[in-house]
Amino acid sequence: MKEPTDMGMNRTGIGTSPIDSKELIEAAEATVPSSEGDASGIASLRISYTSESGIVGTMPPPSSVKGAVKSVLEGLTAKNPAVFLDKLAERLQFERTGTRMYQSVLAKFDALGSYDGGPTRETLLEFHDEELRHFHVLRSALESMGADPTALTPSADIAAVEASGLLQVLNDPRTTLPQTLHAILVAELADSEGWDMLIELATSLGHEAMADDFRDAMRAEEKHLAHVRQWVANHAMQDAEGKLQQAA
Repeated sequence: MKEPTDMGMNRTGIGTSPIDSKELIEAAEATVPSSEGDASGIASLRISYTSESGIVGTMPPPSSVKGAVKSVLEGLTAKNPAVFLDKLAERLQFERTGTRMYQSVLAKFDALGSYDGGPTRETLLEFHDEELRHFHVLRSALESMGADPTALTPSADIAAVEASGLLQVLNDPRTTLPQTLHAILVAELADSEGWDMLIELATSLGHEAMADDFRDAMRAEEKHLAHVRQWVANHAMQDAEGKLQQAA
């Protein structure tokens, strides 16, 4: 099977056509700039846009009387209890996306197979199921706080946008299994940091039972990260040494 690292017809570099690239450089040097100055102009425009724009959403009101009471009680121990709900929703969004990411990797596995030192379907399915389990843990946590788990909070909105590029890589029919695993590696690195922060917030606000659930989730995510990191490294080393073999 052809690998992306095999030599092909890639002509994106100017070195593939020295004559044309020489003319291109000469023409660029002879062209009068359309504007004078440096990058300060675009920086100024960005500052202007940022100063005039609004924010990415707001927190929704409590979806129940229980939630309203919880908000009042949390206010006694935290200046802004909505921060915890926002971060819960952020992780909920990320775990929902994580579940879909592993569904995409499973499809890639079924289409292309694995390689020596790569994942098995059973392990990928296990990780998918754990991501889904974490989603339900977070949904229950939000509901226990009287919050609506279907609401898209500001941090959840940002998390969805951040993950969109990874999903593009995962769902591109041209990408290989190792390339999708690299995208999963980026997600797992971010996921580990997110759980760590959530555990710290839950502990500081006195939600010890939640913090224990989150620690269980983080242990599973650390396992995911270790495996995916090894799968990616195994492929890179075998490819560099010319030892890649399709797994049976």
